[in-house]
Amino acid sequence: MSAPVFVIHGVANRDRDGFAAAVAALQDATDISMVPIYWGDLGAEDRFITAALPARDTAPALSAAPGGELRDETRSAVPHDLIGDQPGTADQLAIVDSALRNELEADAGPLRGASGPGSPTPDDIMDCLAREWHDTHWLSRTDDPTLLAETGRALAQALLDTGISEDDAYGHDGLRGEPGRLSELVRRRLRDLDRVAGAAIGAVAGRMNSAIRTRFGPGTTRFLGDVLVYQRHRDAIHARVRARIDEVDPRLGRGPENPLRVVAHSLGGVISVDMATAGEPLWTEQLVTFGSQPAFFHVCDPRGGQLLPYSGQAPVHLPASLKRWTNLWEPLDMLAFAASQVFRLSDGSSPIDRPVPHAASTGLWTHSAYWDLPDVAKAITEVMGEAPANSD
Repeated sequence: MSAPVFVIHGVANRDRDGFAAAVAALQDATDISMVPIYWGDLGAEDRFITAALPARDTAPALSAAPGGELRDETRSAVPHDLIGDQPGTADQLAIVDSALRNELEADAGPLRGASGPGSPTPDDIMDCLAREWHDTHWLSRTDDPTLLAETGRALAQALLDTGISEDDAYGHDGLRGEPGRLSELVRRRLRDLDRVAGAAIGAVAGRMNSAIRTRFGPGTTRFLGDVLVYQRHRDAIHARVRARIDEVDPRLGRGPENPLRVVAHSLGGVISVDMATAGEPLWTEQLVTFGSQPAFFHVCDPRGGQLLPYSGQAPVHLPASLKRWTNLWEPLDMLAFAASQVFRLSDGSSPIDRPVPHAASTGLWTHSAYWDLPDVAKAITEVMGEAPANSD
């Protein structure tokens, strides 16, 4: 009879029935007989992983000191990459200056044209701003042209909206005649804008932190947990895979005359390649991996068996016990790696790295989405649609 395709799951799978249902759905989508191989109960203990993840509400909250400045603890709560190093001040102020002048010239307000001899000019405003710029925490650290330009526009509008008139005590003559009045006005508005920028950056950082912790953190941490367990208990997991194959036919995979076909997700692909290239290999006619890491693992830590370490000069040749290999990857899957540059098959050809399109419905955490992607089922159908190995 025709031998089925064996399906090996990846990391963080603790639901045997759910995995069996996923394989059944994949079988229906491909019209290929499939046998699930479950090893999740041998993986890492992941019930309490969230206890080790920092919670968002443990980070210092955004707050302002009595003088209007952001508190030091707030600054440290925002990742440094979001504010960066100190850019060139001249380049920053050039953007602010251009936007401020354009805004003043476009408005019919009292500062337009700086007509009176006592009127503050854009140069006066920029002189004040330049003196205060280094005292800002957020604005002085950004090189984002949009934020800098909006700062210039907002500052111009703040000055235009003060109701300045020639006869007002706060008019142009008053601004120039009262020492420090223009500087004080610019200083206050600049602090306001700096505080708003800081609050916005903090809000983005908080949402990003929460997304990473709640969406990416658990999945990535469970991946690392199962990797650690696999490295320590590889033999037990391989024995589980071999035992399940033996239940179908103990001759499958034992030699070149009875190779088998395997579909594997994530760490399941590492398991499959490790077994197919071991000293006593699991002879594999066709392997399809998706969201998997064999090449990454081998580059970082040579897998042994029949594989030589990767030298960086030439690909590593796979033994004849792994005849063909198609590797699927999804563009946003941070745990998917290419295979074709690291490995060569025994016939001299490369494993096939085949991207599958991103589906908007999968969101940002795509490592577990392959099972439901039509392009994955299509690829498996095309690859496994050739004459399978037979078991009499």
